[in-house]
Amino acid sequence: MGVIDDVAPAEDPALTSSTAAQSGNVPLDAAVPNPPSGEPYDWFRRGSELLEQGNSAAAAELLTWAAQAEPQARSIREALARAHYDSRRFEDSAREFTSLVELAPDDDYAHFGLGLSLWRMRQFPDAAEHLAIAAVMRPDREAYGRALRQVRATLAAREEAGMAAVGSPDESAEFPPVPE
Repeated sequence: MGVIDDVAPAEDPALTSSTAAQSGNVPLDAAVPNPPSGEPYDWFRRGSELLEQGNSAAAAELLTWAAQAEPQARSIREALARAHYDSRRFEDSAREFTSLVELAPDDDYAHFGLGLSLWRMRQFPDAAEHLAIAAVMRPDREAYGRALRQVRATLAAREEAGMAAVGSPDESAEFPPVPE
């Protein structure tokens, strides 16, 4: 598993040109890329390999095709969410993890990944909620509890400093490292 596995949403149709063209969000004469060669399972396998090799952006491209072809496939959506997360595309990651939570509310890892994504987006209260759910579901996963403690500490520090619980993208703070 990748970096997010130890600590550390539905794809927006408007973000993909083929779906956007079909929905009328782009001109019909706009270039629509052809899908990669192979079948969705091939895209998933290759995307997963790229993700494991650390090429998360390329993995996300292939996995997006696979997720469009197989929107209910949780393994594809999880790999896509991880690829987005590892690419620091936290909004996309949160969207995919949200989809996973909706598909399987009892998926502790989906709550964990959503919590981490929200944390990186400075949505601290929502992050704490999903991390708490994951930690309750799997108390044996130390990374879940560690991430929850860090988010709760951030919330306490923000309150003590008189800052809003939800951060702004304009804040000039480094993102905390992903615990191993």
